[in-house]
Amino acid sequence: MPQPEGAQLEAVRARRADLREKYLHAVAARPATTVRGVHHLALISKDVEETIRFYQDLLGFPLVELVENRDYAGSSHFFFDIGNGNLLGFFDFPGHEHPEFQETIGAVQHLALSTSPEEFEAARKRLDEAGVEYLGPDRGVDNSLYIRDPNGVGLEFYREELGKFEGEPLLG
Repeated sequence: MPQPEGAQLEAVRARRADLREKYLHAVAARPATTVRGVHHLALISKDVEETIRFYQDLLGFPLVELVENRDYAGSSHFFFDIGNGNLLGFFDFPGHEHPEFQETIGAVQHLALSTSPEEFEAARKRLDEAGVEYLGPDRGVDNSLYIRDPNGVGLEFYREELGKFEGEPLLG
């Protein structure tokens, strides 16, 4: 993806500064959120068993439910535990052809998952042993490990505590 340069880059940076000034409130001035948190993310799976093996067997996210999709007969709806009361959900749509993943407006660019330093290293070892390609330490990024699941979903194992970004708290 081409990156902005020169005057275009400066305009993008100025726009970001304007948006921060207009919308980013100090912690003490921020209103409380109107929801309790993420119940589940709902993504699309091209192969239920392949997705289960990837998330449960390779990544260590326990499968916690597998039922028929209430909105689409024959479709499966299944969930993985991703910690802290959060779920990662998938649907499949048998008989429906899906295009290959594209990074575009409206698509999920990646899902960043907080992990301890110990689990970060364990995940890297499992990925290395399984031959899964990733971008991460020793490959250009220090505290993150980026992979794509069998469906094209981008995942980031982020060696950072929940609610922090680059060591700084985002939440009050």
